[in-house]
Amino acid sequence: MAQPHSIEQHDIGQTRKATASGWIGSALEYYDFFIYAQAASLIFPTIMFDKTDPKMGIVGALGTYAVGYVARPIGAFVLGSWGDRHGRKNVLVLCMLLMGFSTFAVALLPTYQQVGFLAPVLLMALRLIQGFAVAGEISGSSSMILEHSPFGRRGYFGSFTLQGTQFGQILAAAIFLPLATFLSEDAFKSWGWRIPFLLSVFVIVAGYVIRRRVDETPAFTEENKEGAVAQAPIAVAFKESGGTILRVFMIQLFNIIAVTTSVFGATYATNKDYGVGFAASVYLWIPILGNICAVAVIPFVGNLSDKIGRRPLIMFATIGCGLLSFAYLWSISQKNVPLAIFFSLLMWGTVYQGQNAVYPAFYPEQFPTKTRVTGMAIGHNLGTAGSSAMAFVFPLLAPPGSGNVPLVVGGVTFLICCIAFLGAYLSPETYRLRAEDLGVPGAQPIPEDEYLRLRQESIDRAKAQRTRVAA
Repeated sequence: MAQPHSIEQHDIGQTRKATASGWIGSALEYYDFFIYAQAASLIFPTIMFDKTDPKMGIVGALGTYAVGYVARPIGAFVLGSWGDRHGRKNVLVLCMLLMGFSTFAVALLPTYQQVGFLAPVLLMALRLIQGFAVAGEISGSSSMILEHSPFGRRGYFGSFTLQGTQFGQILAAAIFLPLATFLSEDAFKSWGWRIPFLLSVFVIVAGYVIRRRVDETPAFTEENKEGAVAQAPIAVAFKESGGTILRVFMIQLFNIIAVTTSVFGATYATNKDYGVGFAASVYLWIPILGNICAVAVIPFVGNLSDKIGRRPLIMFATIGCGLLSFAYLWSISQKNVPLAIFFSLLMWGTVYQGQNAVYPAFYPEQFPTKTRVTGMAIGHNLGTAGSSAMAFVFPLLAPPGSGNVPLVVGGVTFLICCIAFLGAYLSPETYRLRAEDLGVPGAQPIPEDEYLRLRQESIDRAKAQRTRVAA
């Protein structure tokens, strides 16, 4: 009976090292990314824009949040290509350094009251750098972990990439929470909000130290040795995997749930002009608890995807969260904090992870090694950018003072989730494919019985290696 390909028989120490690097890197980068999201919802409308026009302040603040996603497709082309030509390790170091610099600089920005229109211009410029940098993070770290993972466990180890991003969100909210709680409103708006951004200096140091110690993946090393590295991965990716990029784009529109929950939801709940009036210190507990739940659920879902497949979980999540978005926004409209927390735990903390925990394995599995980072980066970031633009559109469709906000925003969210469902439905299943068959049109999966046997061998081999190390 056939045995797993040699490049899948990794030393468990290397697997854990790569996974830890991906987890820590994602946590640090998304801490940076999401403190901006919190500030855009809670602070920037009044200090970075003309506060005499509340509606435009909301639109402007969420617009600068969304503009970061405009830069992500550009970053995807540049950094994705870099990762496929120069290696996964190099692109991940570059991404983290750019993110650390741009986030730290936000803390030093003047306000609209100090310099006028220059304030949002500078804010937008730094947000563009943030978006450019983060474009290569998930695709690079997902590809690195995938290529370091033992056979039959790609979903489990890949899920830790997104567990890191959820932890980064917890950290972002957890730092904002005591500041919003214990500082006066004036102190928080004048200097308190800058503290989380200043702390990102640790990203620069930690990012360099952590990622310089990661080994390059065996798959990329083998391709480089054989001279098979694509010199024009963008062109090759579109020529050989254009349909795959489109399907990844469609699935990634599911990011609309993050926009509805973390960005518009925060604005809807806390901005006084919407009439709900949650205190910032109260609302911040909703994403914190939802993400704590997600951190616990993600490895379970990743492991489940190695048993039953990626597509069923993604399709369930897209439809489930689309329906739950109505309930979540309605609970906010009712000014019911316990109910909002319940639906956050159900939608964001649990059902959403059917896609969120699975795509770090599923997306790179759709592409061959030579265009893996590029293909995933382009599809993933175009989908993220498209859905995140709704952070700007939602307050225009449902501005302060309008009726049926949950119905309008929830309806648009559900329709976009249906597109994501279709993308998953049209995509090939990948969990039983050998590493050398990933991204190959018409590749046949390993029979289920053989797959389960080989998967168990991988688990047993990892346990044996851990035992030897412990001894």
